[in-house]
Amino acid sequence: MSSNVPIAHGDITAPTPQNTPLTHAPIAAGLSRPTVPDISEDNEPAEDENEDSTQMTSAQAAMLGLVQGRLADLVGKSSGYIESLPIDVKKSVEALKGVQVKQNELQNQYKRECLELEKKYLELQKPLYERRNAIISGAAQATAEEIEAGSQASLKDNPLYTPLPTDEGAPAAIPEFWLTALRNHVGLSEIITERDAGALKSLVDIQLSYLPSDSPKPGFKISFVFSPNDYFENNVLDKTYLYQEEVGYTGDFVYDHAIGTEIKWKEEKDLTKEFEIKKQRNKNTNRTRLVRKARPTDSFFNFFSPPVPPENEGEDMEDEDLVELEEKLEMDYQIGEDLKEKIIPRAIDYFTGKALEYDIMDEDEDEFDELDDEDEDGQFDDEDSDSEVELPRRRGPPKGRGGSSAGAVNPEECKQQ
Repeated sequence: MSSNVPIAHGDITAPTPQNTPLTHAPIAAGLSRPTVPDISEDNEPAEDENEDSTQMTSAQAAMLGLVQGRLADLVGKSSGYIESLPIDVKKSVEALKGVQVKQNELQNQYKRECLELEKKYLELQKPLYERRNAIISGAAQATAEEIEAGSQASLKDNPLYTPLPTDEGAPAAIPEFWLTALRNHVGLSEIITERDAGALKSLVDIQLSYLPSDSPKPGFKISFVFSPNDYFENNVLDKTYLYQEEVGYTGDFVYDHAIGTEIKWKEEKDLTKEFEIKKQRNKNTNRTRLVRKARPTDSFFNFFSPPVPPENEGEDMEDEDLVELEEKLEMDYQIGEDLKEKIIPRAIDYFTGKALEYDIMDEDEDEFDELDDEDEDGQFDDEDSDSEVELPRRRGPPKGRGGSSAGAVNPEECKQQ
């Protein structure tokens, strides 16, 4: 679309196959707005002139809103340029579409092969995951070689670190390992409540698996393994994420929907509900009784009851409800991807908090947009333009790299979206 083409301030002569989006329209950029001369202190307007100016500004704002609404209706619609081309040129355009179809088929094949490559390396990593689980649970003793390798990694991160002795001792379990790791994730820390912590203390492992290659849709499954606890009967809670069969326009797999395990809560232990006792009075007998009512509440375990996308794109929904649903779907999918790409393969980094450094950097990069010199409104002034500022040094790889379950595969190329 033409939304990627900047509009110059001069004459616009290049044809556009589709109407220009509203954000790049000249009126939205303020190009057609009347200019107001600077007002000096010696020539201040009278009060009546100020009132007229305010009224004029309101009228301009109303007119601008009306025009913008009209322009918004035109976005994405044909401008007539393609239809006006000679028949031979139209054939060339159609031929390019045919070439694009073949490119899309190759991209789909490439993503499928990337997925198979991830499955291969996950199988190679399974013995390491099993070893990790044995050390966490205290079922196995850490070897001198493993302790030495860990000490070297700690020294690399912190030259002042004091290495631990490598002599072998008794096996020692790491208490609340997975609860701590999950709480050190920026997104998950916001949805884990104090009530959830009691149940998550019995979480002993989080495992990743991929759906079989002959499945109707590609996808992956996150399995939360629990020891017996006072909250639910399940030993394993699964969350399965399904992709659409074909890759999306950007060349990546597109999220379709998710399926969660139904939790078998023990009596009065449902963490996704809050109970309140209300007094009711019988209108006829005037007798009172106590009624216990449940209402939904925030909980990490709502993760296993994922939001359901509308079955039909044309399904009637209020705009606010649709926006809220899209936000929930996006959050649910992002948590699944972070578990798959970050937390499971780099659990020790989340337990120690090392991963927080990278997550916060990524979050900061997402929250701020780069501004051109012309776009800066002077809201932030440099205290000393001549002073040199030392930027924080990034110790890790750039965003999107590292922590992939694909092992030696380039995760930037094979990352599933």
